[in-house]
Amino acid sequence: MSFPQAPEFCLFIALIGQYNFVKRVDSVSALIIAVGSTRKPKLAAVRAAVDGMVDLLAAGTSIEIVGVEVESRVNHTPLSGEESMRGARQRAESLQEMARQEARPWNYFVGLEGGLDSVFHNGERRVFLESWAYVSDGSHGYFGRSGAVELPQALAEEVFVRGTELSLAIDQFAGETGIRDAQGAWGVLSGNKITRQEAFRFALIAAFAPFFNQRIYTRTTVAHYTR
Repeated sequence: MSFPQAPEFCLFIALIGQYNFVKRVDSVSALIIAVGSTRKPKLAAVRAAVDGMVDLLAAGTSIEIVGVEVESRVNHTPLSGEESMRGARQRAESLQEMARQEARPWNYFVGLEGGLDSVFHNGERRVFLESWAYVSDGSHGYFGRSGAVELPQALAEEVFVRGTELSLAIDQFAGETGIRDAQGAWGVLSGNKITRQEAFRFALIAAFAPFFNQRIYTRTTVAHYTR
């Protein structure tokens, strides 16, 4: 696996002493990341994630983030981790198909999906909010996930049982409007200690990790040490 695809592009460089992996590469002038959404918190999360990896970019590389509204083809509020993963992946795949049909010069394709997941603990269902990212270079794709924050029982029932869209339910629950495009349900539930943007930023860095940390992800064996 090379990082990334297209004619000998190398957009991230693993530095000596940082990843113990060095590769001679040519610099590129632009890195274009397509994101399957036009919502500000999602686009801002991508910018923040990439800014946090800028030390790995080839010298002189400019970064362009392109937001394109595409369908996730899952429920408005996914009700499982698997469904959220599928929504994120399908957003990225829609971008890939668009790039192929329209000859768009996009290097990376990003899908972001927030949703719920539930587990049974001590006979009780606990419902959690998660944020998922899927990043593809057109040949390989990887998932990343934020942490999880538990929903209050009343909110969980409204969304998980009654089927109300989370963006509507959280506005009603908090007595505010437009929360999805501001701090998000993450901000409401965490007292603004973690925003929707921050949750997606975390997921994005995790999804990009196999691309910029190839020394680890290309290992085929696990060394065993004796003590």
